[in-house]
Amino acid sequence: MLSNTLPFRRALLLLFTLCCLSLASNARAQDGQQTPSPVPDPSDEIIRVNTELVQTDVVVLDKQGKFVDGLRPEQFELRVNGKPQAISFFERVTAGSVNEDAQLAAARGGRVGTANTTPATNATGTAAPAAAAPRPLDRGRVILFFVDDLHLSPDSLARTRGLLLRYIEEEMGQNDQAVIATASNQLGFLQQLSDDRRVLRAAVARLNLREIVVRDFQRPQMTQLHALAIEQNDPNVLNYFIDATIRENPVFGDPRNARVSAESQVRQRASQLVQQTASSALNTLNSLRSLMRSMAQLPGRKIVYLISDGFPVEMRRSEISEGLRRVTDAAVRAGVVVYTLDARGLSADITGMPDVTSDAAFDPAGQLAMGSMNETTARQEPLRIIAADTGGRALLNTNALGDALVKSIKETSVYYLLAWRPENAEQRGGKFQRVEVSIKDRADVSVLVQRGFYTTPPAEPARAKDTKRQPDAKEKVLPNAKTQNKDLLAALHSLFPKTALPTSLALNYFNLPPRGTILTTTIQVERGATAAPAGDKIPPEQIEVVGALYDERGELKNSFQRRLNVTPNTPATSPYANRIIVSSNLAVAPGIYQVRIAARDPLSGRTGSAAQWVEIPDLAKGKLSLSSIFVGEYTGTEIVPAKDATENALPVVISVDGRLARTSRMRFFIYVYNAARTPTAANGSPDIALQVQVFRDGQPVITSPLRKLETEGMTDLTSLPYAAELSLNGLAAGRYALHITAIDRISKTSATQHAKFIVE
Repeated sequence: MLSNTLPFRRALLLLFTLCCLSLASNARAQDGQQTPSPVPDPSDEIIRVNTELVQTDVVVLDKQGKFVDGLRPEQFELRVNGKPQAISFFERVTAGSVNEDAQLAAARGGRVGTANTTPATNATGTAAPAAAAPRPLDRGRVILFFVDDLHLSPDSLARTRGLLLRYIEEEMGQNDQAVIATASNQLGFLQQLSDDRRVLRAAVARLNLREIVVRDFQRPQMTQLHALAIEQNDPNVLNYFIDATIRENPVFGDPRNARVSAESQVRQRASQLVQQTASSALNTLNSLRSLMRSMAQLPGRKIVYLISDGFPVEMRRSEISEGLRRVTDAAVRAGVVVYTLDARGLSADITGMPDVTSDAAFDPAGQLAMGSMNETTARQEPLRIIAADTGGRALLNTNALGDALVKSIKETSVYYLLAWRPENAEQRGGKFQRVEVSIKDRADVSVLVQRGFYTTPPAEPARAKDTKRQPDAKEKVLPNAKTQNKDLLAALHSLFPKTALPTSLALNYFNLPPRGTILTTTIQVERGATAAPAGDKIPPEQIEVVGALYDERGELKNSFQRRLNVTPNTPATSPYANRIIVSSNLAVAPGIYQVRIAARDPLSGRTGSAAQWVEIPDLAKGKLSLSSIFVGEYTGTEIVPAKDATENALPVVISVDGRLARTSRMRFFIYVYNAARTPTAANGSPDIALQVQVFRDGQPVITSPLRKLETEGMTDLTSLPYAAELSLNGLAAGRYALHITAIDRISKTSATQHAKFIVE
């Protein structure tokens, strides 16, 4: 039931103001001396290949492209390097589900904190050991868009922008996260995992042309395709350029030597073009591999969409074949499948013939047309190989790329997970292992599987500087970074959150005249369970914390660093006994910002980090706007101790990590700004109607009727507060989004704000 009585709203408004504008009750900032050197931060990467167990994802599709459900482990035939392998673990997994993490861990022979509700079944049909009860994560899916801007024409770039915006606006789920990355790293600071559509839109807007055009400046002009044909000893193409070279260079002398000299010159030109093409392709492959390796620490199965015009390369060149194998290995280790999209669509030239406006070689006899290579086929071949070897599909020769994207997201939502124990001989030498999976007696299905891996991770190849992850020119580290611990700074600038030391971040903004818009940053660090000494108290402890505020260009706008001394006055029985919560306030100008924080326990060396984006509206424009939604939890007990004799114990606190007990009540409030006034009255009053909705998986589970925002007794009508509470008893455990919509019935405008929370 939603409650919003006026006395309650006033009390709650004061309550939240105290919570937001004061330092949290159980931590204080204080400079301290350095502690002994820490132990290394434990790895939080998901390792899917090791010497004991190897796991791989398998998708089985029928002729209509639908997932074939209900298959049993005995129907699968697994071969490694051509040898049959016994399947040690078999499970049907729903991507992004509550139990996916537990199923993946079980396939590796381990456990995670989030466990399956039902015992996993191995290949023999016996039940695996039961694990702990699941936590209600409803984690959602991770989708990565890798834009190969090194091989993307202007028309293809426009189609790519449209494809990405369609996903952001129409297909992205409530709990999904996405990354838009490029081969050239042109997006810089915006090339980050995010569930914020505003950030992803900004990344799309920053996409620009970076295409590397490989050209031959001699006559007749030799294309990449011609060069590849010559490398492969295509007689038609080779003889054409030999004859043309002799005509263009009559000084070759003795006709008997002219052909030999001309052939040498032609092959040298072709070799240079092929090398330039291969170098450009390797930049793309290395960037793709680096992106996938960085995704290894994220749980569950990830999908990468490689969007490119393709690139013709000589597959027999050792560096190309090795680059492709490294991509496949990285996909297996990170739990990634790659779908490739030809951004040219049906506009791609399916004949390989130049038009009259091109500067291609003149071929009246059709000698080049008789060559064995087709341009579209050659460009698409790497896309086919990458998709097939990583367990995905190549989406080619279609102008309906958006529909193909939607279909592929759906078909990858369920998969089979197989695991096997490799033989001792297969674990030595760092060799590439070929994997094949088929379904017995089912010729009517197709099997998508990651086709190989190295027994030991290959060494990192040399990479061009422009393909490395570099910060934007304005993106800086903290001003006195030399004095900071390297592990702490590494956690702060990590692309993905560090989780060894659980760290949460909450951002809230509101208008506070005359200072303007205030951004409140609240940090929570979970120190972990500590054995309580005599007297039922937690011993003193220090936590190092750093934070930074960046704008959307990656420019550092503000930063802080603190050493928090935990005061030993919190009873060990308190739910906040093992938490450190600290808040700070900062006046900010309108714009999109990211706040990054990192925390480190000097005693254990554990680090944690978090990052969050926030958009600050420009209230000076006079447009109807809302503050952040301040969300807190009321449990019916006093959980925040008084700071001094002038403060009463507070029964609610801002929820930093968004986790709320199902037995509690969620209390929230919001400010409405720039509401229009009734023009007919001398002191016109606003007419604002509010609607509160709660969504799960994009579907409304609670929708309140429109409520008029009462302004009786208010003297300041430029900032209208609204507060209410909601019982969580009727909600199942899981992830939710609270939406508040304000409708100005005078100006006929509306504004919406949302906040995510988790019911446990």
